[in-house]
Amino acid sequence: MGAALFYDMKEKAMANNVVILAGGQGKRMKTNKPKVLLEVLGEPMLEWVISACEDSGMENICVVKGFECEQIDEYLAQRQTKGTVETALQAERLGTGHAVMQAVDFLKKDTSGNTLILCGDAPFIDEETIKGSLAHHTESGAAVTVVTSKIKDPTGYGRIIRTDNGISGIREHKDCTPEQLLIDEINSGCYWFKTEALLEALPLLDRNNAQGEYYLTDCIEILLSKGYKADAFTSRNPQVSQGANDRKGLLALNDIARKLIIDKWLDEGVEFVCTDGVSVGRKVTIGTGTRIDSNVKLRGNTVIGKDCKIGVGCIIENSVIGDGVDLNYVQAYNARVDDNAKIGPFVQLRPNSHIKKGAKIGDFVEIKNSTVGEYTCVAHLTYVGDSDVGKNVNFGCGVVTVNFDGEKKYRTTIGDNAFIGCNTNLVSPVNIGDGAYTGAGSTITKDVPAGALALERTDMKIIEGYAERKLKARTEKFIKAHGDE
Repeated sequence: MGAALFYDMKEKAMANNVVILAGGQGKRMKTNKPKVLLEVLGEPMLEWVISACEDSGMENICVVKGFECEQIDEYLAQRQTKGTVETALQAERLGTGHAVMQAVDFLKKDTSGNTLILCGDAPFIDEETIKGSLAHHTESGAAVTVVTSKIKDPTGYGRIIRTDNGISGIREHKDCTPEQLLIDEINSGCYWFKTEALLEALPLLDRNNAQGEYYLTDCIEILLSKGYKADAFTSRNPQVSQGANDRKGLLALNDIARKLIIDKWLDEGVEFVCTDGVSVGRKVTIGTGTRIDSNVKLRGNTVIGKDCKIGVGCIIENSVIGDGVDLNYVQAYNARVDDNAKIGPFVQLRPNSHIKKGAKIGDFVEIKNSTVGEYTCVAHLTYVGDSDVGKNVNFGCGVVTVNFDGEKKYRTTIGDNAFIGCNTNLVSPVNIGDGAYTGAGSTITKDVPAGALALERTDMKIIEGYAERKLKARTEKFIKAHGDE
């Protein structure tokens, strides 16, 4: 019987728990955040770990918090979870075993299944490793299964001592014999325990060691001494044990993640002209034939369509970009851009903006909470806020929708085929009818009927001598301040 099939048949009826160790301060990071909230590709390391568990179908999760625990509470409160994420407090930092002890009440709620122990600052744990190790753990009948990885340089890591029927323990680097130092299989810091066996072993941990701490790894020897079996599962993911103890290590994690994701999209037919400054979030999707230029940041749940050109300097966050879109120095946040639109340079699309098919947005334009219709052109130096704009509308230079009166915001509506003259101010709430025109320099405060031309300017007045008087006053003020220079 295959391991995956065995997992499907046996584990669905059992409660599998996850305990994530997240109490570390990370002093060498020099931050006032909990270490697990430091980010890899824009997401906290803790988020990488929790989402890997949720993707694996693990829905009973306990995060053991410690340093600045309120920040972890705040983070967990705002994220969307697929199951239950509880917390337990490790008020004192007395080792990994002590951290798991704080989750005993959580574990006792259902002891029928297994418990996965993970490190919240090791972000590259993955769905394949979680599912594969659980299947191996279940099939082998072990009370504890250590998730391991094989690396080229195991210096500093605990070595896995294998036997014919599992493992006999984990030997720390400093305690290894010359032969054991040659072992390249290391402890990843991830473990599967039978929940009942874990609860049996935890009270037997002691602090009789150089660090004066409760070591979770001591549970292996305790269970072996009681006649239980211990085993190991080797992950195919070489980064599963990768963590960070300082800022250099955190940068290395970002570099690893960045390269892995870019390599993935290269294999999917995405072109990267230059990867300098390029960062693609792990939840981003990109269509084939799309070209990504240098210094591009794609974040959150962004979707990029096929055959797009994402030019230099773009930042796209939680936005949906259609097929054939051309972006150049565009910042888009929670926005939508439909097929074949052309936008930039130096354009900001703020939340709830929708640029429809074939529209053109030129340089130094800001769109906020607005819909811009098909084939509409907003050429340059324009602000469109809280507006509903029809199709084939033309905006002249310097148009502003005046949407805020100091207390409330109002919407502007512009019909199809309208023409908004240069330097027009549209004072909301106002409606511009289909095919209507506004004259350059107008401040429009009333609705404009379809097909009409609206001019709203005062008559020009000439005041003789005004400039001479103003210049005299300015000159006198300058001389008083600076002397006759």
